[in-house]
Amino acid sequence: MFPNKIKNKAEIVFKLCLKKKIKLAFAESCTGGLLSSLITSFPNSSKIFTCGYVTYSNLSKEKMLGISKKKLKKYGAVSEEIAKLMAYSAAIKGNANIGVGITGIAGPGGATKTKKVGEVYIALSVFKNKKFIQNYLSNLPPNKGTREGIRLSSVDCALDCLLNICKSKVI
Repeated sequence: MFPNKIKNKAEIVFKLCLKKKIKLAFAESCTGGLLSSLITSFPNSSKIFTCGYVTYSNLSKEKMLGISKKKLKKYGAVSEEIAKLMAYSAAIKGNANIGVGITGIAGPGGATKTKKVGEVYIALSVFKNKKFIQNYLSNLPPNKGTREGIRLSSVDCALDCLLNICKSKVI
């Protein structure tokens, strides 16, 4: 289901989280739960994974994550600001050390005048001892690939972000 490169990277993240007792929670839009599916493919994933929200619509972002209509309208669902709010809400609601928010346009349709297909924002919110430490944003360049390619590269990028945080002394 997942390319070996991505599966192997996820296994490293999984083992680091187990070792450091890090809990993860995800809020996914354009990836539709792929990251959650990948992490839960490992036995004992319940030791590190608390929950995943698939918030594909604006209404689900409002109802499930508590993101206001005002902020969705102001920034647009596909934005750094909303990715940060998704990550923060996932961590808070999921009682996790790290929340991941992924939002973007996987295509082939859905582009607007200001947002292109392949535009994806990934944010991580990190908590230590139940206190918010910092938000981290990825630098995922716009992807011109297929829908599947955009979704997989988004998961791959989120894993890179998780790997960097898990290897750091931040948490």
